[in-house]
Amino acid sequence: MEKKTLRIEDVTKQYRAGKVVFTNITTAFNPGDAVLLTGPNGSGKTTFLKLISVNTFPTKGTLLYGDLNIHEKPYLFLKHVGLVHDEEALPQHMSAVELLEWVLRSRKLWNDESAEKITAILDHLELDESRNDEIGTYSTGMRKKAQIAAAFITEPSVLVLDEPLRGLDQSATVKVKELFQQAVDREAILLMASHAERDKDGIFKKVMEFPLG
Repeated sequence: MEKKTLRIEDVTKQYRAGKVVFTNITTAFNPGDAVLLTGPNGSGKTTFLKLISVNTFPTKGTLLYGDLNIHEKPYLFLKHVGLVHDEEALPQHMSAVELLEWVLRSRKLWNDESAEKITAILDHLELDESRNDEIGTYSTGMRKKAQIAAAFITEPSVLVLDEPLRGLDQSATVKVKELFQQAVDREAILLMASHAERDKDGIFKKVMEFPLG
């Protein structure tokens, strides 16, 4: 896994209607950083993560992964990224197993151990009897598990997580936090937005309070 710094350089985000979300933000996330983004709904957490996941562009400023401008060459950046959006947008007619296979194959990571890897992460997340059923038949918690599995299956260098624990029961929450810790241990950058979560497990060493500047 490549270990690069993600730098936010003098970034401002303003929507056409004139609403300024944040201005002149400069910060850096280093390999192994686990950062908790906190603040009320509407404070800019999701917009910040959308900038990092290249779902929106900065009004001003630059986001760099190593020397790569992520908005100029998004595909080169996104191959290093695992995403969990607040709203699940998953292919309804795939199963969880098929989804994870597609993710691995699309990133040219499929090998002889991949089927075992898929089984292992779905076992870990306790997505059991329905893993071969269509995602469209899943409950909210099951869809969230499938989405989290898809984000983590490639062992990405950057994880962008927007309310990843919403909709999960206590047991599943514990399992997902174990994935968080494993990612930090292999020096991934872990960014998680939550309006409610407080880090009681010591995973997140840094906090960004929203609204920003």
